[in-house]
Amino acid sequence: MTRNDEPPRTPRTPRTPDFVLPPEDLRAVTAFNVACAEQVIELFEEAKPDDTRPREALDAATAFIRGGPRSKAQRVTALAAHRAAKEVSAPAAHAAMAAGDAAASAYLHPLADAAQVGHILRGPAYCVLALHQRPVQPLTRPEAVAAVLQHATPDVVRALRRYPRVQAGRQEVSSVMGELDARLREEPI
Repeated sequence: MTRNDEPPRTPRTPRTPDFVLPPEDLRAVTAFNVACAEQVIELFEEAKPDDTRPREALDAATAFIRGGPRSKAQRVTALAAHRAAKEVSAPAAHAAMAAGDAAASAYLHPLADAAQVGHILRGPAYCVLALHQRPVQPLTRPEAVAAVLQHATPDVVRALRRYPRVQAGRQEVSSVMGELDARLREEPI
C-alpha cells in the first residue's frame, strides 16, 4: 500500500484543559529542569565533546525561560538530545536525557494526567541518576535527590500539585520520579 492509498487519519479531538497553568509556573518548571540538567551536562560533553545536541536543547529551553515562545526549537532539540543519549552509556546518557527533557518540559499541558508529571520530573530524575553514577565523586542517591530538590521553587511545587501523583515504577528513572514526586508534595509553599 502506498502513502496515497492509505485512508485519511481522523484528527484527535483536543482535550479541554483541566485547570489553568500560568505561564510563570510553566517557565518555572522549565527553569527547574534546566538547573538540574546543568549540574550534569558536562558528563555528556566529556563523553562526546563534538556532539552539541544536548547543549542545544538546554539553549532552547533557556530561550523559553527568558520569555521566548514555546516553539519547534524545544521539540526538535529535545528529540535530538534523546537520540544523542542512545549513543553513549550512563551516566552521559542520563545527562543527555535530562537536557532533552528540559527542552520538552516547555510542553507541559494543563491536563490532570499523571503522564504529564514526566514533563516536570523525568529530567530531574535523570539528573539524580547521573549524579549517583558519575565516575568522579558520585553522590549517594539521597545526596543526589537533595541536589536536585534544592532547585525546586514554590512555583514548581504549585505546578506539580495540580497533577495526580505518579506511582514509582520498576524502571530506575520511574522509581526516582516517584521519590521526587513524594518529596516535593511534602514541601510547604
